[in-house]
Amino acid sequence: ENDIVALQALRDDLEKQITGLSVKLDSKDAIIAKERNIAESANAQVALANRQMAVLREQLSRISEALEVAERKATEQGVQISSMGKRLNSALATKVQELSRYRSEFFGRLREVLGNQPGIRVVGDRFVFQSEVLFASASANLGEDGMVQLKQLATTLREITKQIPKDIDWILRIDGHADGIPISNWKFPSNWELSAARAISVVKFLINEGISANRLVAAGFGEFRPLDRAKDE
Repeated sequence: ENDIVALQALRDDLEKQITGLSVKLDSKDAIIAKERNIAESANAQVALANRQMAVLREQLSRISEALEVAERKATEQGVQISSMGKRLNSALATKVQELSRYRSEFFGRLREVLGNQPGIRVVGDRFVFQSEVLFASASANLGEDGMVQLKQLATTLREITKQIPKDIDWILRIDGHADGIPISNWKFPSNWELSAARAISVVKFLINEGISANRLVAAGFGEFRPLDRAKDE
């Protein structure tokens, strides 16, 4: 009986050991399985990375080929562009010289005709008509004397413009000015309106005299940028 009890105790102890070993074995199996899964996942990722690298290498190869083609074209076009640029610069320089020549002739002819006229001054590249010749004080209506001078201007302009090639785009700007005396009425709320109205009156007169409207522009300076800074009459 004592042996039986001892054997039972030994058996129970062995069963506990077996159970413990089974748990450990199960745990090891789980770890092994987990490691196996990780390894398989890693292998899958490596395989995926290899496929991606192969695709990237193929794309890089195509890009390199395209880049070489583009560089060859750029080199060829660069020569053409350089040549075209020289041609454009040459054409531009010729056009600038042509414009300068006609501008000089334009100004020179007007100066010959108008430069010695009373009431007209040459200031830089502008012909300045004295305001009292063209307009009465605070008025934008052309006077008789002003019309006579503008008729002469229009005649000269018609002769000159016939000689300018049609492909040269030119503009004659009419600048209207006013003195420093403030004005404010229903017709001219300020000197801006008065100066602009004076310029428009001259433009309309020149149009009626046969000057093309698309060659004229009216600008008003008000009392600003005065041509004569004197304060007396």
